[in-house]
Amino acid sequence: MKHLAAYLLLGLGGNTEPSAEDIKGVLESVGIDADEDRLEKLIGELKGKDLQELIAEGSSKLASVPSGGGGGGGGASAPAAGGASGPAPEEEKPAEKEEEKEESDEDMGFGLFD
Repeated sequence: MKHLAAYLLLGLGGNTEPSAEDIKGVLESVGIDADEDRLEKLIGELKGKDLQELIAEGSSKLASVPSGGGGGGGGASAPAAGGASGPAPEEEKPAEKEEEKEESDEDMGFGLFD
């Protein structure tokens, strides 16, 4: 990653075909030693390719990758305007049971900081 970051920094600076020496110079300026094998592999794979096209291609590939969880479920829908509210939703009942469990833990005669 450090080699790619240096390559991209050089590209942003206007150097469209950074050499191994250019990348080493960037890395050494911040006290990082370059890995020759990885550096040569990176340069070989990126040689003759346009950075902007590679970034655009990678972004389109990342857009199709699922990321994160499914998200939380939506809350209960509000009643329509002017409508009477019905009985409490069933989702609230499990929450009450959880609260009862917590209370029963407190009745055991000891606490966390006793």
